[in-house]
Amino acid sequence: MNASQGPSRASRRKLLRWGLMAPLLAGLLVGCSVLPKSAPVELYQLPSALPQPAVGTGGSAQRPESLRVTRPAAGTLLAGQRIIVLPAGDQVSHYKGAQWSEPAPLLLRNRLLDALRSDGRIAQLSSDDRMLQADFELDGELRAFQSVYRDGSPQVLLRLDLRLVRPATQRIVASRRFEQLQPAADSALPAVVSAFGQASDRLALQVADWSVEQIAQAAR
Repeated sequence: MNASQGPSRASRRKLLRWGLMAPLLAGLLVGCSVLPKSAPVELYQLPSALPQPAVGTGGSAQRPESLRVTRPAAGTLLAGQRIIVLPAGDQVSHYKGAQWSEPAPLLLRNRLLDALRSDGRIAQLSSDDRMLQADFELDGELRAFQSVYRDGSPQVLLRLDLRLVRPATQRIVASRRFEQLQPAADSALPAVVSAFGQASDRLALQVADWSVEQIAQAAR
């Protein structure tokens, strides 16, 4: 067969297949161009009203021991950045279109460090971002970091189980559960976030007092 006789039977079959596939491919391309865009997400920091560390407050009031504060462990529900809400009973949901700026355990660990720095009695502080040598370590589990509805009104519930440990021996020096319940001014998300900040501040200050007391007792 020469060129004047036109395409072969196999060539005609290939052309037919491409002809049938072309509309499908074109439809897929058009569909990709009209996929809905993901909704924007608002990021919220954990607000704080803790006082700033005073300058030049060192001296005999400060403990000589060093303390490392680690990120508390958390289950799948609390380990991420979603702002969790329990609207009724055991029903679990989250505020749509909004997230924390960091995972909840990291936010709380940093708040504990802020409270200890504000307290000032333990000057040698570090975190698990850098595993520096420390005389004592705070670690534990985050059990609740969510808003709950009680009598139709939102309240923020924080629950943290903490251990004070000597890293050199892995011996638990002391342990305690800390819990805070803070009503929100209203059901709007900014008011709920503000309540998270208030509850976190109070819990962190409690942890700072307890840590200093337990370290002082362990060092006797």
